[in-house]
Amino acid sequence: MKFINTLFLLALLMVLAITLSSATSSLNDEPNSSLQGTSYFLNRKQNRISMSCDKYPKICYIKGSAGPDCCKNKCVNFTIDMFNCGRCGKKCSFPRICCEGKCVNPRSNKKHCGKCGNKCDSKGSCVYGMCSYA
Repeated sequence: MKFINTLFLLALLMVLAITLSSATSSLNDEPNSSLQGTSYFLNRKQNRISMSCDKYPKICYIKGSAGPDCCKNKCVNFTIDMFNCGRCGKKCSFPRICCEGKCVNPRSNKKHCGKCGNKCDSKGSCVYGMCSYA
């Protein structure tokens, strides 16, 4: 009985080894097989459809897009993007942020005190990003 169990286990291991070796050899026939750790589905690039906003600017209006504006083949939002504030390539320097397409300092701006759209009342001032600090 022990001999039969050992023989069955050996046969099972051989079948498993053959299955694994045939699976890996068929994957190595693919042209993009150098991507280790990626699945076969993600490795196949020829089935993907690539749409760029330079050619199709309306794709930036799709729900879930980064913004309605196209800049260097990427969808962005000119009103809040710190690297494309108001137009393509206009970067806001530190500590400025992009609010309504303009680079502002949230530590001292009365219209954008601490964050975009946080307006201080007419009597108060913006100090350290807080209205009427003192």
